[in-house]
Amino acid sequence: MNKLNHIAFIMDGNGRWGKKKNRGRNFGHFNGVETVKKIVSASLKLNIPIITFYVFSSENWKRPNYEKNYLFKLIRNYFLSEIKSIIKQGIKINILGELNKFSFDLKSVLKKTIKLTNKNKKIIVNLAINYGSKTEIFQALKKTHKNPTVKKIEKNLYTKNMPNPDILIRTGGHQRLSNFLLWQMAYTELFFLKKLWPDFNSNDLKKIIKKYKNIKRNYGNI
Repeated sequence: MNKLNHIAFIMDGNGRWGKKKNRGRNFGHFNGVETVKKIVSASLKLNIPIITFYVFSSENWKRPNYEKNYLFKLIRNYFLSEIKSIIKQGIKINILGELNKFSFDLKSVLKKTIKLTNKNKKIIVNLAINYGSKTEIFQALKKTHKNPTVKKIEKNLYTKNMPNPDILIRTGGHQRLSNFLLWQMAYTELFFLKKLWPDFNSNDLKKIIKKYKNIKRNYGNI
């Protein structure tokens, strides 16, 4: 039975879900945050050490300003209102991505959250915000100077000292990686669901974990 250390999520379908409900894309994003909370809670109960959510890609800056601003407000307000609960649950928050492009207020909230949860050990929750895998790999290569090796590159990735994802779950029906953890997912088991992210639940998660544990993982062997 396969050991499970790390699950990554591409939370696709929030906007489409909101539009299907005739409430708009931002309504979908709001409910998407509620799903994140439920999945974090389920992951704690299932003793999953690390989970990673693709929150905002480096390509998402192309979206309309009203949607971007709403997303940033959601992130900020979530951590301001939930920080005590996050600390109490033993959740360590980690950010993958470049924060420089965000407002001073949002950066301050995220940095404070990282600091306040730094010693928590029950689960690591990585949030990929303003993240692009190609940029991450390129920057890691630059830091290795003239003699890059696989180990040197991995030491300069955002996920240094973490196991690579065992499972990737992408909701929303699309079957692509969208510039997410390309280096880290060389041997990740990929699960693509048609279900939109706000409809994803703990039972879906448990079913995927059950399938994963029975997969024969060869890593190039036979």
